[in-house]
Amino acid sequence: MLKVLMASAVLALSLSAGEISVAVAANLSDAIEVIKTEFSKQHPSTKVNTTLGSSGKFTTQIKNGAPFDLFLSADMQFPEHLYAEKIAVDKPVVYASGALAMVSVKGLDLSQGLAILNQAKIEKVAIANPKTAPYGTASIEAFKNAKVYDGVVSKLVYGDSIGQALQFTLSAADVGFVNASAFYSEKMKQYKEGKEWVKVDSTLYTPIAQGIVLLKQGEKNLEAKAFYDFILSAPAKKIFKSYGYVVNE
Repeated sequence: MLKVLMASAVLALSLSAGEISVAVAANLSDAIEVIKTEFSKQHPSTKVNTTLGSSGKFTTQIKNGAPFDLFLSADMQFPEHLYAEKIAVDKPVVYASGALAMVSVKGLDLSQGLAILNQAKIEKVAIANPKTAPYGTASIEAFKNAKVYDGVVSKLVYGDSIGQALQFTLSAADVGFVNASAFYSEKMKQYKEGKEWVKVDSTLYTPIAQGIVLLKQGEKNLEAKAFYDFILSAPAKKIFKSYGYVVNE
């Protein structure tokens, strides 16, 4: 009887404990840590391993067999590619929508909007690589719609991810375009909205709907499915909202 009880305990532990590997778009660097903490309260035996990077690079890596269970993209297009190639279990679902911010720590008057980019004193403008990072794509779209692209294209410096673009923005660049959510974290609250950063007019770019997919590797992973469900839950939506994202209630 004791052996049976011990075996049952081991089996229960094996079913409740495990690890999952999640590819996470870099714009979520702060929010995802809070979400992991909340998730662990419900699933204390599950270890969530997250890797941050650009959505385009993750898509290429996943196509080449990178061992991720879940993918939280910064757009819908990249996870839709994975679903079309039968690498994702289901169609991507929007978990949040992000906003683009214009940022400068050089004392510039950001109230002028994107027109400021045509000024001669603006020599370096940082954005994420538009080929692999959706916020970079949104930046280019905003420049074109604001009729400033021709004047700014020669000034652009590119970060591999939105995280690197933010680093450039806070160091070498005169102006940068990054995720507004970055400035809702405690470590970034020294930068004030209306002074060091402003949201870009949302009519200048396509809404940045961000999608999640469960990948084939995670299809039979109960912990991966639990984390997927948590990302779409009310507690996670509350966290996303606290970082400036728009969510479907």
